[in-house]
Amino acid sequence: MTKLAYLDCPTGIAGDMCLGALVSAGVPWEYLLEKLAALGIEQEYHLRLSQVHHNGQLATKVDVDLPDQDHQHHHHQQEHHHEHGHEHHHEHGHEHHHEHGHEHHHEHRSGITEISTPEQNHHHHPTRHLPDIEKLITAAKLPSRVCQWSLAIFRKLAEAEGAVHGISPDKVHFHEVGATDAIIDIVGTCLGLDWLGIDQIYCSPLPTGGGTVWAAHGRLPVPVPAVLKLWESRQVPVYSNGIERELVTPTGAAIAVTLATSFGSPPAMTIQKIGNGGGSRQLPIPNMLRLWIGESSEAVKLSKSKVKPSNLPPQTLHQSPLSANSSSANSSLETISVLETQIDDLNPQAIGYVFEELFNAGAVDVFTQAIGMKKSRPGILLSVICHPQDLEACQAVLFRETTTLGVRRLTQQRAILPREIQQVQTKYGQISVKVAWSDRSPHKTIMNVHPEYQDCAKLAKDNNCSWLEVHHLALSTWYSQHGAKGAGSRE
Repeated sequence: MTKLAYLDCPTGIAGDMCLGALVSAGVPWEYLLEKLAALGIEQEYHLRLSQVHHNGQLATKVDVDLPDQDHQHHHHQQEHHHEHGHEHHHEHGHEHHHEHGHEHHHEHRSGITEISTPEQNHHHHPTRHLPDIEKLITAAKLPSRVCQWSLAIFRKLAEAEGAVHGISPDKVHFHEVGATDAIIDIVGTCLGLDWLGIDQIYCSPLPTGGGTVWAAHGRLPVPVPAVLKLWESRQVPVYSNGIERELVTPTGAAIAVTLATSFGSPPAMTIQKIGNGGGSRQLPIPNMLRLWIGESSEAVKLSKSKVKPSNLPPQTLHQSPLSANSSSANSSLETISVLETQIDDLNPQAIGYVFEELFNAGAVDVFTQAIGMKKSRPGILLSVICHPQDLEACQAVLFRETTTLGVRRLTQQRAILPREIQQVQTKYGQISVKVAWSDRSPHKTIMNVHPEYQDCAKLAKDNNCSWLEVHHLALSTWYSQHGAKGAGSRE
């Protein structure tokens, strides 16, 4: 079974909200404190754990306090603390008032980086560059996955900030005030996901937010440039939920963009635990990140219980396009990705090679359809079906091996029958037979029996007979061995 995590972000995502959701989902608080202490920067922060309510719903709140930095916030606006949801108090919807120097929740400043000149540096605390942070994480002797994930997230964040400012990622300055809580948020999130044994992470579409926030060079529009650059890197689907605040911070965006297999509807999964990570500010909808934890095999079997339409829950933002009672009771569901592109200027001889490369990249199926394109040109619609984790690799093949300039990406669910490969022995040799059945009852109802093409073709050539003869022989042999248990019968 594969352990899945789904980041449901109706009010966005930030590092502190990830931490809160993970603790809410069962990650021990003491474990996080112990492992984070290995970073050797305990003197720079203080972690606080609390419970908050949003619109009547309970959530876990984690605050990263930087007590030695309180007096700096009033004087240096370039520290740019846009936490989540945030006016200019830049929390994740949090009460982070610069005027008083109290209750500073540095969860996710959009401004954890700044580009400073030597003349400016003497006014601020020392800066950390990306190599400094990488050394700090590597030296902490964290679990292998935690180290790899943390380094990848910081690299992604530095690349985005570097692209915005036109400098190398290694030259990006992570100001100490911002870098400290970013380190805690990122490493802590990776520690929690690793402790839960998560194999694959998925994320909902992200809300854009709105308004402006303060940065080193004045006000910036929301989403801030680094967040937009991160979204661009993965073509993240976004939407407006009508809340005019900063909802996605660079730290939160970097976590999602680096770790998520795909963005969209939840994967087919059996939900085992829900963790709610909250912010401080009250928003029109509950200000929390909802972490869904569950398991999935290649196909998650549907519940056999009968659900009446009158008992169905109202449709929500992330509900599957398949209604709860519309799926066939004799099949299972799995989440797949579909890539499509229309081509009218590719040498037909290349199509076969493209197919091979797509299958090598992990495609489950590839097919073409004849279409008429603009200016009455004949062309083809090239479609690729793959698992979400193989989407990027398959897309890379399309851009590399075809003349297309754009690819449509879809996330869908498909109903599939359980199946297995059985062997039958014929006078020509052994042949693999694929057998599919319904699971609507404790007994298997055979739905389809099909000999494998390659086996039939090989034996036909080896025995100098027709493929049809071998195919028919394989079927008749299977049916004779199973008596009346053929297609439509029960085992």
